[in-house]
Amino acid sequence: MKIIIIEDEQLSAEHLELLLLRIDPTIKVVQRFESVKQSIQAFQNGVEADLLFVDIHLADGNSFEIFDKVNIDIPVIFTTAFDQYAIQAFKTNSIDYLLKPIGVNDLQVSLQKFQKINQNQNLIKSLINITQPKSFKNRFMVKLGENIISVKTEEIDHFKAEDGIVLFANKQGKRYPVNYTLDQLEPMLDPSIFFRINRKVIIHIDSIQKVGSFFNNRLKVNTQFIDGDDAVVSRERVASFKDWLNR
Repeated sequence: MKIIIIEDEQLSAEHLELLLLRIDPTIKVVQRFESVKQSIQAFQNGVEADLLFVDIHLADGNSFEIFDKVNIDIPVIFTTAFDQYAIQAFKTNSIDYLLKPIGVNDLQVSLQKFQKINQNQNLIKSLINITQPKSFKNRFMVKLGENIISVKTEEIDHFKAEDGIVLFANKQGKRYPVNYTLDQLEPMLDPSIFFRINRKVIIHIDSIQKVGSFFNNRLKVNTQFIDGDDAVVSRERVASFKDWLNR
């Protein structure tokens, strides 16, 4: 399970991480953020996790501002020393609300609640996939000057999160902004054609010219319009990427 902690007090963040690992040593805290501004920027750039632990009071504001600015569909457990925010918390994709100081028993109950909800959601998704044929987005409407044009999905080379927005490049390299995050785009795109190689890039299979080894057990794709770190397949996606290429 991948977890992000948003907490401006270092000791509190470290204490929470220790408790999480005591409950489940397989848990991985992939990121820790200390401010509203830092968190918004990270989510706009496509940072991912299975679960968020979010302190309500941060140094530069109230953490609810994060969810007002960015569409985040990751389950949240709020942590705070105050109890007056419970109703607002449960309106913000929250599955629980823990009062500080956090005890291991309360934390364990929260994690069990998340796991139960997650299992039920996965079951529902599986049943939907079995009973309903999946349809994928086949075109994007984008603004070009004063005009709006239609671009077929098959003509798209890749999608990339950059400076807080997501753009796609067509087969000629011309780029257009889209009003979606990468997390929102993934289920819209045919997974036999598109693959998210890292937190910033979703690539069309025909755009890949070759694939090479990269340090730290990663891979790097060679394409016409993507280079540098953006072309690196993140380590946790390598196995899925190989399976995707071999379909």
